[in-house]
Amino acid sequence: MKLVRAMSTCVLLMLPAIAAAQDVKIDFDKAFDFSTVKTYSIKLGTAWGNDLSERRVMTEFDEAIAAKGWKKVAEGQADIQVLLHGATQTKRNASTFYTGMGGGYGYHYGGMGMGSSQTVVSEYRVGMLVVDMFAAKSKDLVFRGTAEDEISDNPEKNVKKIEKASAKMFKNFPPAPKK
Repeated sequence: MKLVRAMSTCVLLMLPAIAAAQDVKIDFDKAFDFSTVKTYSIKLGTAWGNDLSERRVMTEFDEAIAAKGWKKVAEGQADIQVLLHGATQTKRNASTFYTGMGGGYGYHYGGMGMGSSQTVVSEYRVGMLVVDMFAAKSKDLVFRGTAEDEISDNPEKNVKKIEKASAKMFKNFPPAPKK
């Protein structure tokens, strides 16, 4: 019985990580010609209340965009305005584990059995980052990237998650126009 509880506890501790695997998505204006973009400006649009994290995210995404060949210029002089938005949310995960002999009315036998169940609720924090790019002339949204992942208590793990999200988001960037 103690072994079953210990195994159940281990599984429960792993569930938030499984439930909140990193999710990165992109969407863009298929008619916009990204090959005409040479310059960008970047700023924080929506802060999430952690100055260290905000600076790390800003630096990571600034470097990722610059690595694509775009030059950073002052706001108002750029072809593209990049806005970063962040948010955090506490999520809950409930898991029920059953132990012991079950009972019921089956094909071969009927009756009641003894068993127990235990439901455990765990909480974890999830961070969401949105990267919006607006064409300077038209003010139209031409690119949106989103990343969502569980936030760790270890800042180094969070840095790696930010780097991974940036790499995924800008893997095939800038997008080619539809022909």
